[in-house]
Amino acid sequence: MVKSYTKFLHVILFFVFFSFLSGNIQAQCAGDDGELTVCDIPNLANRSIDLYAALGGTPTAGGTWSDDDESGGLNANTGVLNAHLIRQSRTYRYTYTVNGGAGCTDNSAVVTVTIGGYSGVASNSTQCSANITFNLFEAFNGLFLGPQDNGQWYDNTTNKKVDPVINISEFEGDYGFTYTMPAIGSCPAVSSTAVITVVRAPKAGVAVNLSLCATDGLSAYNNFDLNNLLKDQDPNGTWRDGNRISTGELTFAGDRFVDIEKIYDRFGEGYYYFAYKVLSPKPICLDEERVTWIRLEKKLDFTGATVTVNHDICETEIGTASYSVTIKKGAAAIPNGPYNVTFRVSGPNGKTDIVTANFNNGTLVFPIDSNYFQQVGSFNVDILSIYKTNSVRICANIMGNLSDDLIIYPLPDLENAKIAPTTTCQNEGALIQISDAIKLADGIYDLTYNLAGANQAFGQIVRVTFVGGNASFTLSPNLSFNAGNAVLTITNITHVVSQCSSTANVIGNILINPLPNTAAVRMQINNVCFENPVAVSMSGLGSLTDISLSYTVTNNTSSIPLTVTLPVSGGTTSFILPSTAVSNPGSYTVSILKLTNNENGCGATLSNLSYAFLINPIPAAPNAVSQRFCKVDNATVASLQPNGAQYKWYASETATTPLAANYVLQSENYYVRETSPAGCTSEATMISVTINDPAPPELNSEGSGFCGLDNPTILDLSNRTNLPASVVWYDAQINGNLLPSTTPLVENGKYYGFDFSGDNCISEKSIEVVVSLTNCDAPENLFIPDGFSPNGDGVNDAFVIPDIDFLYPDYILEIYNRYGNRMYKGFKNKPGWDGINYEAGGIAGGVAVNGVYFYILHFNKDNKPPKQGRLYLNR
Repeated sequence: MVKSYTKFLHVILFFVFFSFLSGNIQAQCAGDDGELTVCDIPNLANRSIDLYAALGGTPTAGGTWSDDDESGGLNANTGVLNAHLIRQSRTYRYTYTVNGGAGCTDNSAVVTVTIGGYSGVASNSTQCSANITFNLFEAFNGLFLGPQDNGQWYDNTTNKKVDPVINISEFEGDYGFTYTMPAIGSCPAVSSTAVITVVRAPKAGVAVNLSLCATDGLSAYNNFDLNNLLKDQDPNGTWRDGNRISTGELTFAGDRFVDIEKIYDRFGEGYYYFAYKVLSPKPICLDEERVTWIRLEKKLDFTGATVTVNHDICETEIGTASYSVTIKKGAAAIPNGPYNVTFRVSGPNGKTDIVTANFNNGTLVFPIDSNYFQQVGSFNVDILSIYKTNSVRICANIMGNLSDDLIIYPLPDLENAKIAPTTTCQNEGALIQISDAIKLADGIYDLTYNLAGANQAFGQIVRVTFVGGNASFTLSPNLSFNAGNAVLTITNITHVVSQCSSTANVIGNILINPLPNTAAVRMQINNVCFENPVAVSMSGLGSLTDISLSYTVTNNTSSIPLTVTLPVSGGTTSFILPSTAVSNPGSYTVSILKLTNNENGCGATLSNLSYAFLINPIPAAPNAVSQRFCKVDNATVASLQPNGAQYKWYASETATTPLAANYVLQSENYYVRETSPAGCTSEATMISVTINDPAPPELNSEGSGFCGLDNPTILDLSNRTNLPASVVWYDAQINGNLLPSTTPLVENGKYYGFDFSGDNCISEKSIEVVVSLTNCDAPENLFIPDGFSPNGDGVNDAFVIPDIDFLYPDYILEIYNRYGNRMYKGFKNKPGWDGINYEAGGIAGGVAVNGVYFYILHFNKDNKPPKQGRLYLNR
C-alpha cells in the first residue's frame, strides 16, 4: 500500500512538473483518489459498496481493482466491496488501474475506506468445566454476522483484559465477559456482553499408575487401596475391575482394596486395569471414568549370559563385512518375545544405541551397523540393558558383564624384521630370534620357513608369539643333523587368531657345531662309609679340556638330576658327588646322561654309562650307660659294657687309639665306638666310670672288749663301729670267710671288718680287731662247784668253775689232795680238771680216787684275796 501511495505521489508531482514545463493539460484516465467511511457494519447495504463511485474526476471504465491491504472484502472484477467479509476494523486501500489509455497522465487511483467496529450480537452460553477452555467468540449468535476479531475482551468482574480463549476448568457458576471494538475515525466504539454459565464436571482424578517389581516382593501390597492410584478425584466414585479376565479382587459395590501379591501369584506379570467412575450432577457434563493400571514385572536374570559379536575380520574385509550380535541366556529362563536392547560401541564411530529384537529359545540376534567398524582395532560392544518392549523398567534386571570385543586385525607385516645369527650343535634345536618387527602387532603367529645349506627343509611351519616386535622359536633338532652352516628364510606369516596372512622374506644364518666323541668314556666309583665324600673318576675323554656332565644319582626312592663342570687333563677327570645326593646309606647308581664340550657348548647324550656303588651305613652310636666298679675288683676296659670285637673304647672323644683291654679303669669318662663289618665307625658314646672304694670301718670308744657272759656276736662287734649298718666281717683279711652277724665272738679272736655300703662295693682296706671277752664285772659271790663225777658219761666229767675265764681272766686254780699234794694247776684257756691227769711232780700216774680234795683259787684281779675250798670227786 505504501508503495502504491508513493507511486501516486510521483505521478502527481510528475504531472505538475510536466504541466509547468509545457503548459499543456493531459487527461487522468483512472480518475482521482477517493475516501469512504463505513460505520454501520451490519447494514445489509454495506455488503455491496461500489468503489468505482467513490473515485473522483472522470475515471475511465473497464479498469481493474486491487485489494492493497488484503482486506478480503473486495470483488476485484466488479469493484464491489462487501464490508461483512472484512474481519477487522481499520483503514484499507484499494487501487483502480487503467492500462493503455492514450494521453493518460495517471493510470491508477486509490480509494481509502475506513471500516468501523462491529462487536456482534452476544448470547449466553452454558459450558461444562471438563471442556477445560472456552472461546468467548462462540458466545455470539452465528445466525447473521459475527463480530470482528480485532477487538478486546474484558472480564466484567475484574475489568481486566482477557484472551478470547479462557480456562474454565476451575470455574463454576455465571461469569460475564464484554467484547469491545474501539472507535476509529468517525465511527464510535461498540461492545457486546456474554454471560458464560460453567457447570463443574465430575472429577475422576488424575491417574497415578503403579509399577512394581514382583521379584523384589509384594507382601507390602496385600491390602492395597486403589484410591492410591488417583489424585484430586471426587470422593463419591466407584471402582470396577477393567481386565479382560477379572482379577476377582473387587467383590462388592464400594470395594476398593486389592491383594496385588495374590494377583501376581494367580496371573503373573502384566498390566492390571481398574476404573474409577464419578457420575455427573447435570447432563451438560458427562460422567467421568478414569482408568488406572498396576504394572507387575518380573526381574530378568542374565547372570551367565554370553554376548558374541560376529565376527572378527582382517583389514582387507572392512569394505564388505557385515556383523551381528548374539546374546545367549544364562541359567535363568528368558521368555520369548521382543526386547529393547541398549548397547554401547567403543571406537571413533562408537555411540550408544537401542535396537529391538526377539528372544527365541534363549537366544537373541540383531544386526549391528558396520559403520562402527571402519578401521583396524578392537571394538567393544557392551550390552547396557535388556528389557521387554512393553516393560516400564521398574525391575533392575541382573545384567552381569555382557560384552564382547570385535577385532579388525591388520595384515601381519615383517618388513624390516631381522633374524640374529645363531649357533647350535648337531642334533640340537637352534634358538631363532626375530627382532625389529615393528609393524607387527603383539600376538601369536604361524611362520612358514625354508632351510638351506648343511641341512635342507622346505615349507616348515612354526608357531611363535611376538611381543614388542620380538619373537623366538627353537629349530627342530632333526634339522641340525649335519654340522656346518645353514640359512633359514621366513617366507610367510599368518596371525593364528584371525588367520590374516601375508608373504615375507626374512633371512638368518645358523652355525651347527659337532658333538663330542663319547665312545671311550668310562666311570668308576668306590664304596664309602656314610658322610664320607664319594669320588667319581672319569676316563676316556680324549682331547677334551673343559666339560660339563649332566647326570643322575639314583637310589631306591628317588633320582636326583645334577650337573658339574670339570677340567680335563690327559683324558681323565674326577669330581665329588654333592652330599645332598647321597644323603642316606644304601645302594646308589650314577648315570651320566650328557657330556658337554664347554668349548663349543655341544653335548652328547649317553645312554649306557652308569656305575653302582654302596654308601655303607654308619653304625648307630653304641647304647652304653655310665658304669660303677669297686676298687677291690681292679676292673679293666674288658669289664666295660658293651664289649666285643666291634667295640673300641677311647680315653677322649677325639682319640684315635683305643685303650688296651687290660687298662685299669679309673673314675673318669670313657668313649666307645662301634665299627661295622664294612669298616664304618660310629659316633662315640660317652660314659662315666666311677670306682667306688668305701673307707674301712672304725671302732668306737667302747673298743673290742666284751664280757663273754653276754655271749657277744659279730652283730655286737658291728655295733661297736662307726658303720654298724654296712660293716661286714671276715675271719681273714684275704680270702677270708664272711661271718654271719650271729657268729659268737671268741676270746682273742681276730676279726677283719670291711665297709660294704657303696654300690655293693666292699672297701679295699679293713680294720683288724682282736676281741677280748673278759671285760666283765666280777660278782660278789662266785659260784664254785663242790664236786664232779669224771665217769665219762658226759655229765660233770670235769671240775670247771663257770665263767671264770671271763670274770677273772688271770686266775690260777690249784687243787690239792688231803695230803697237800697239788693235783692240778689251772688257768685261762686250760681245760678243767678231769680227775685223770696229774700235775708233774704229783702222785705218779693213775686216776685220782674218790674223795675230798682241796682247791686254792687265786683271782689275780682287783686285789681280791685267794679263796680256798673243798670239792668231792665221785666216780
